[in-house]
Amino acid sequence: MRRGGFNRAARAGAGVGGPQGRDPWSGGVPVPLRGPGFGTYAPEEVGWLLKDLSHLDLEPRGAVEEAEFFSWLPAEYQPDAAYRELFETVLRVGSARFALAVAVLTELVLAERGADSVLVSIARGGTPVGILMRRWAASARGHVLPHYAVSLVRGPGVDTGALDYLARHHDPADVVFVDGWTGKGAIAEELSTSLARYRAAGGAAFNDDLAVLADPGSCVRTYGTRDDFLLPSACLNSTATGLISRTVYSPSLTPPDGFHGAKFYRELAGDDASHRLLDTVSGAFSAIGDQVPPAVAALQDSDRTPTWAGRESAVRLCAQYGITDPNFVKPGVGETTRVLLRRPTWRVLVREPNASEHRHVRLLAQARGVPVEVLPGLAYACVGLLKASA
Repeated sequence: MRRGGFNRAARAGAGVGGPQGRDPWSGGVPVPLRGPGFGTYAPEEVGWLLKDLSHLDLEPRGAVEEAEFFSWLPAEYQPDAAYRELFETVLRVGSARFALAVAVLTELVLAERGADSVLVSIARGGTPVGILMRRWAASARGHVLPHYAVSLVRGPGVDTGALDYLARHHDPADVVFVDGWTGKGAIAEELSTSLARYRAAGGAAFNDDLAVLADPGSCVRTYGTRDDFLLPSACLNSTATGLISRTVYSPSLTPPDGFHGAKFYRELAGDDASHRLLDTVSGAFSAIGDQVPPAVAALQDSDRTPTWAGRESAVRLCAQYGITDPNFVKPGVGETTRVLLRRPTWRVLVREPNASEHRHVRLLAQARGVPVEVLPGLAYACVGLLKASA
């Protein structure tokens, strides 16, 4: 028996019950959370398929085992003034590059998946990308695409409660999963594995073709670019992603018939740059419009078959640095930025000593006392390394 039964008649009313309401079409499953009750994004821009855990103390006081990583929240690191200034500079200088990648990715999705696409971003890093894709589709094509954010964690995979909700309210064939970037392809692989497991258990069949803004690891076939450059949404943690925490999976807090959880950091409202990021990038859409058709055509004419070069690079680095677990190699500008913001980092590797793509990484590493090593020939602009004890 299918776990979810898509009902087209209910589609127009999906997700309108408010932050604390119940969904009349899904047998009591919670409706999506929306701003301003949860997060700072406008309510029409994203519905979070999450449980609000803002009232709970989920930050541990001592060491936590790696296996427990997704059942707790690290302290929300806030970069210093110099790093925030750099974020503003990168956003201003790189907004057109970001906008072009958004436009190309959206056009590929519309061309290959259709105007009925339902964007489902991986919370929280993929959510600004999903919002910007939705803005491009509306401004350039007149398509108003539904957009949700869901949790995906290593092991349990995609939140099955969220998949049940999507299957009830939309045609699963229309669902397009969205993320910000790839490193070794762990998210792409986890997505495929968990969607296959969900279907085998009687759930709906979702397409596992992950759409990402930047694919430096060559792990997906649908992407806006394969350049390894900084996405501003990776810089400031929750203050660039609607003040929402990393998602939490814990059976005691998030029961099987509900959603995974997250916190809304209302206390950080004074530092929130989420809307400035979105408005700056979407404000560049008009400037890059002429570049989009040839860029899309070039991608459509190219061989986009994933090579999984990111994973191969990680294996080589493991051997070179005596790392036994590939999960402790975080390749690419985005992954290196995120790990420096979230995890104790052993060292950072850079391909070139003074490349502009990773200037912010060098500043953040210096602020946290993490050594930076130059490794010519590196497959990525930079890589973050952890140790098993981190």
